[in-house]
Amino acid sequence: MAYQGFAAEYLGIPAVTRAYTTACVITTAAVQLEFITPFQLYFNPDLIFRKFQIWRLITNFLFFGPLGFSFFFNMIFLYRYCRMLEEGSFRGRTADFIFMFLFGGFLMTLFGLFASLFFLGQAFTIMLVYVWSRRNPYIRMNFFGLLNFQAPFLPWVLMGFSLLLGNSIIIDLLGIAVGHVYYFLEDVFPNQPGGKKLLLTPGFLKLVFDPPEEDPNYNPLPEDHPMPAPDQNLPQEPQ
Repeated sequence: MAYQGFAAEYLGIPAVTRAYTTACVITTAAVQLEFITPFQLYFNPDLIFRKFQIWRLITNFLFFGPLGFSFFFNMIFLYRYCRMLEEGSFRGRTADFIFMFLFGGFLMTLFGLFASLFFLGQAFTIMLVYVWSRRNPYIRMNFFGLLNFQAPFLPWVLMGFSLLLGNSIIIDLLGIAVGHVYYFLEDVFPNQPGGKKLLLTPGFLKLVFDPPEEDPNYNPLPEDHPMPAPDQNLPQEPQ
């Protein structure tokens, strides 16, 4: 019974959130069990373009370090805000949500070509947090019972917390910057005078992830019914 309850709860998680968080947990578990090493996962342009180790374009977003406080902290925020976006402003728009993933990952990868960044998963999490926070500006937040603030300040609070832990804030700033670019192009610029929507989800993503739903109660009008073909076997009237 407990297994069935867990399975039902797991399958109840939105598809994109479920897939991404599961991939992150499995990747970290594989490293922890020494099936693979971080050296096989990190972002390395030379190995990607010269040795054709293309998987590094994806795996560097899946590893958040060894099991510990930092890993669980990142997983909680990743799961929470990815799910709230998917169930909130992206409800019924799976293709658009996946396109945001691709757009954000592409910009971070471009930046990674010019900076010594090996793993971009934390930046991706901050991007999700930033987009959610800007789309929910009036929600009041509480951080460990110490700070009260409105949602748009959350990415900056997380960056400050990362700084207190002695981590580099470059990754956090990258996530904030990419999140702001997406938010501006998707939510701000199209609503400006003379503005227009620049981020257009490719049609094949919509075809795969947002297929049109058929209404079981739909009843076509009589004129929409196809006319029956004339019966060729009817006897002909005498001339």
